[in-house]
Amino acid sequence: MDLDAFSAVHSAAWDRLAVLVRRRRLDGAEADELVRLYQEVATHLSTVRSAAPDPVLVTRLSDLLTRARTRISGAHDPAWSDVVRYATVSVPAALYRVRWWTLGVTVAFLLVSVVAGWHVATDADALAAMGTPAEQEQYVEEAFASYYDPDVSFAAMVWTNNAWISALLVAFGVTGVLPLYVLWQNAFSVGATGGMMAAHGELDLFLTLIAPHGQLELTSVFVAGAAGLKTFWTLVDPGPRRRGAALAQEGRALVTCAVGLVGALALSGVVEGFVTGSGLPWWLKIAIGTVALAAFWTYVLVLGRRAVAAGETGDLDVDRAGAVVPTAG
Repeated sequence: MDLDAFSAVHSAAWDRLAVLVRRRRLDGAEADELVRLYQEVATHLSTVRSAAPDPVLVTRLSDLLTRARTRISGAHDPAWSDVVRYATVSVPAALYRVRWWTLGVTVAFLLVSVVAGWHVATDADALAAMGTPAEQEQYVEEAFASYYDPDVSFAAMVWTNNAWISALLVAFGVTGVLPLYVLWQNAFSVGATGGMMAAHGELDLFLTLIAPHGQLELTSVFVAGAAGLKTFWTLVDPGPRRRGAALAQEGRALVTCAVGLVGALALSGVVEGFVTGSGLPWWLKIAIGTVALAAFWTYVLVLGRRAVAAGETGDLDVDRAGAVVPTAG
């Protein structure tokens, strides 16, 4: 198909639709014309995509149709439907697609933590590196437990801090270095702290204070690290897609992971702020944390599997993401 000839024939309709979309008020005839031109231009876009997918023209027509659709249907209802769809389709799909990466990160994190904890608990020099005996005693007997003080501001602080860390892991995952560094540092820190608590006979206190919120909190960090590493691997091995297009597609989808983790970390922050340091029995605290983790994985595995089976990836739809040149293979 000759795109220049096609554009010359239909550009008048495209320009007219653009004029109607920008007009603040439409009379009855103009409203009917807007609907007719919307349908006509949608056909043009379909023709271009199938016969000669020029990225510039596809993007132009997609943007025009998006604005026309909003003008025809109104902005309020589609906006809410988009939010619901994003929360029930896009986010779980993006999280589901990194589930095996998340499992790998989880296993590696726990392995590093256990090794670090065992080293600190059994090696006198490693334990001494954690601080003077007085500093260790003060931390074990007072500081560690007093940190978890039930409070709204504490819950908010925990939420924003963890959400920021997760966003950094996803956003800078393309470097491949930052996710590994942050995950290593956190794994070693958690393990070394547990080892010091164990050396002072307080391993049970460490586990009971970590378990309520830590199940979902650490899982969220694992997912963020997995999303970041997947972005890096896409840069290394883009498959049949062009490297730039693959990175853009996966990057947008994995940013969706970060958005989804905001909710998970908010729930974790509530548990840490109001459950971990509360006077509830320890078994109930841990049960609450386990239920929160189970709810997260149910959301990911049930809705995510369904969305991925329907072809969703967590990326933006074509109209919003822009055109992509077709790739063979």
